[in-house]
Amino acid sequence: MAFLEEYLFWKVAEFLIVKKEYRILQISQEHGELWLERTENKHSQVVRLLHYNLDWSNWLLRDIGMTAENGDRIRRKLAKGDLKILSLYFSAYPPVDDYEFRIAEPTLSENGKVTVESILVDRANASEALSKIENRFDGQIDIELAGEFSVDDVESTKRNALSKAVGRAKEEQSVFNYGKPFFTYLFIAVQVLMFLALEAAGGSTDTSTLIKFGAKFNPLILEGEWWRFFTPIIIHIGLLHLFMNTLALYYLGTMVERLYGNLRFLFIYIISGFSGVLASFIFSPNLSAGASGAIFGCFGALLYFGVAKPRLFWRTLGLNILVVLGINLAFGFTIPGIDNAGHIGGLVGGFATAGIFHLPKKKRPMLQGAFLVVSVAVIVLSLQYGFSGKANLVDERSVLVLAQQHVKAEEYEQANKLLTDFRQQERLSAESLFMLSYTEIKLGRLENAKSNLLQVIEMAPDFHEAYYNLALIYFDEKSLKEAKTYAEKAVELNPGQESYRTTLEQINRYLEEAA
Repeated sequence: MAFLEEYLFWKVAEFLIVKKEYRILQISQEHGELWLERTENKHSQVVRLLHYNLDWSNWLLRDIGMTAENGDRIRRKLAKGDLKILSLYFSAYPPVDDYEFRIAEPTLSENGKVTVESILVDRANASEALSKIENRFDGQIDIELAGEFSVDDVESTKRNALSKAVGRAKEEQSVFNYGKPFFTYLFIAVQVLMFLALEAAGGSTDTSTLIKFGAKFNPLILEGEWWRFFTPIIIHIGLLHLFMNTLALYYLGTMVERLYGNLRFLFIYIISGFSGVLASFIFSPNLSAGASGAIFGCFGALLYFGVAKPRLFWRTLGLNILVVLGINLAFGFTIPGIDNAGHIGGLVGGFATAGIFHLPKKKRPMLQGAFLVVSVAVIVLSLQYGFSGKANLVDERSVLVLAQQHVKAEEYEQANKLLTDFRQQERLSAESLFMLSYTEIKLGRLENAKSNLLQVIEMAPDFHEAYYNLALIYFDEKSLKEAKTYAEKAVELNPGQESYRTTLEQINRYLEEAA
């Protein structure tokens, strides 16, 4: 009987670990105290086993209190609203004084979120106590209490329990080491090199450079430049944008690539990036670029892992991933200028792509097929909607930017047609009307230009460039008095502009000669 309590301790531990799939949370250095966890068991989410020879009931009372305190720390770590603990005491004899009332009812922690129930297993009541444990877990513990137990029996049971726990832990850990990051580092290198190329070509914040290198720009996508659904993934606007996305990709990308493997990660990243750009194309007319959609796709892939393996997800990544994702989405909804449509599109795309490929070494043909069919249908319908003309994909700012690109390339007819067509849909701003008038000047349509410039100064009386261009038109028509009036106004509004003063002086000389 010398080893009975220790043998019972490890036999119950073996039962819980092997048959009931409990996991080790904590184990003391001497192996006399063991904390096990299985949050799926609603009646006993945590089981604490203690091999200790009890003496007084006051010690038992203090220990139950400490168990509740430690349980509250575990509760917070597991992100549980409340926690139920079963505390099992293995002792040769019960306390010498009255103790039954200490364990007759469950004990609550100070905040009321942890419930501790206790069972004492001693030599006198071992059979009864083990029956309680078996009934609680709906299983049978294989043990013959009438026999003699040696140190070899104890060690054999201990080894079996611990080896099973370690093996299961290694198996779970292997899930997070399926692949070694490769494409993550490749994408980081590509986006850094692209940023350097942008800076060398004119600047990563320069609109013309961004458009030239493939940023998402709805007017050009509508003209057939389909590759702009993909190229924005490696383009970043400014050093801070590059730094934040590179940092996020380093942490999230390596995690997803280890979890899903290289090829799965490659598809998840690219399709998520495409989904983010597609959503931005439909819901945001602004020029945009960045890996944010693909990075949110990594979040989506991790959420799919949470759906596929919820127990492992919540024990490892769950709370941290949800908190970081929530913070990022909150920033997107509250800070202006962030393309939140692209973020959400990438998130959905990452979740869907992970669903199509599922987890490594696992197959769910029906589920994967359903994900594939729905995803393809959503993409096709989204593209049809985007190119149907029903969506408001182009705003005045986009039209103006594209017109400026045409003007820089001396494609005045294209710029003029673009602005004229948009004018038929919406009323142009002073800036767009000025650009339209500029193209008309270049095309020799001076009467149209004059009419539009007069509208510009009516809408924006301080638009000095409009006054100056009017002065030039009237000067060209030999209407010197009108030319002088508008030139003087341009100089008044912007006296530092040398060309304005020079033109005014030239007009005055002509007037003097005419007099």
